[in-house]
Amino acid sequence: MSEHHPPRRPRRETVTYASAHGGAAAPGTAGRRPVHPPARSEIDEQTTLGHTYVRSLMRSQLRAALTALGALALLVGSLPLLLALPAPEALVWAALGIGVYPVVWAIAHWYVRRAERNERDFTGLVEH
Repeated sequence: MSEHHPPRRPRRETVTYASAHGGAAAPGTAGRRPVHPPARSEIDEQTTLGHTYVRSLMRSQLRAALTALGALALLVGSLPLLLALPAPEALVWAALGIGVYPVVWAIAHWYVRRAERNERDFTGLVEH
């Protein structure tokens, strides 16, 4: 007489962030939610909230880029007015050759600092 046992269900296992990434759970933390940044998990899992975080970064970067582009357009757009001024030709060429480059450098420097700050803020949001 053989007994027929119903198939055993597999044992349930709770996978935590630490166990999934090779770390061991701290003593006394069994059954607790893993401690990891919620923003990062939202982005990794590509949820609507994670998509919103990424879109926010992209919008802030776009806003900085459009601001820098607008400033450059104003600079380049004003150059014909400078050429139309009744000034000595040497002064106009000096303004074009020497005066424009520091302004372009300042706009580029501002843009790079702003883009890095946007990324640093985003990384701080995701990491903490």
